[in-house]
Amino acid sequence: MITPDAATTIDLVDPIDLARTTLPLRLGPNDPSSAVVDGSVWLAVRTPLGGATVRIGYVGRTVEVVAWGEGADAAVDSSPNLIGATDDTSAFRTGTAEVEDLARRFAGVRLPRSGAVADALIAHLVWRTHTPFEAQRARLQLAERWGGRAPGPTTLLLPPDPQELAGATHYDLHLAGLNPPVADMVKRIAASARRLDALALLPPGDAHRRLREVAGVDEWVAAKVAIAALGAPDAVPLGDVDLNRLVTSVISGSPTDSDDAFQACLDPWKGQRARVIRLIESAQVPSPSG
Repeated sequence: MITPDAATTIDLVDPIDLARTTLPLRLGPNDPSSAVVDGSVWLAVRTPLGGATVRIGYVGRTVEVVAWGEGADAAVDSSPNLIGATDDTSAFRTGTAEVEDLARRFAGVRLPRSGAVADALIAHLVWRTHTPFEAQRARLQLAERWGGRAPGPTTLLLPPDPQELAGATHYDLHLAGLNPPVADMVKRIAASARRLDALALLPPGDAHRRLREVAGVDEWVAAKVAIAALGAPDAVPLGDVDLNRLVTSVISGSPTDSDDAFQACLDPWKGQRARVIRLIESAQVPSPSG
């Protein structure tokens, strides 16, 4: 094993389900920048100090964090946010038997906060505008071309470098699988990466509202980014038929495609709706065995 460049431990008051909590940071089973191996979460990230690979896993009851690369210290410093250790759950009330049961079964699920707003915007925009196969292929090619191999003992790829991506030609982005309108948006987001990442300094609700003002970003993308990058507890992804049916089925017992019915089901938890959604989604994901 290559010697880490930085390491720390996190002592938790209550256990955190690392794999399920960090699920919003991963898109699809073949995400090029993240993985769960033997219960440990591996993430390739960009920090202000450079790229890094961070591995987060339990040693006994303590969470051990190790990182490699120029950005190792910054990645270690941000690790409590990545695993939801800084997530404030005090305002959450279960309210119904169904949600009470989910909260008990998945008590270790928290909301992560990566702070990587621009990277999450690009990833979710690509996912939203392509089929899952096309999106995974495009994300892989973007990471291979403008990200590169992550440091340390891993085959993960770093997310695309925003500066390089902003200067990419439309032809190269087309070869990576992006059509012209999406390529335009990706270049625009990449060019504004610093300004967008600064949204993580705002209260989550304010930052989420700012995301909805970004041209071409719909409610689904804004909410998904708010949950993953900002830890926003009330972000609600709209326009997702599968999610609508899942949530309405669990809460009302009557699955429906309707955004209105979806929102109505979640009304009792205003302020904490994303948390309810994450609990429901967590029930659909088996614990990884390796």
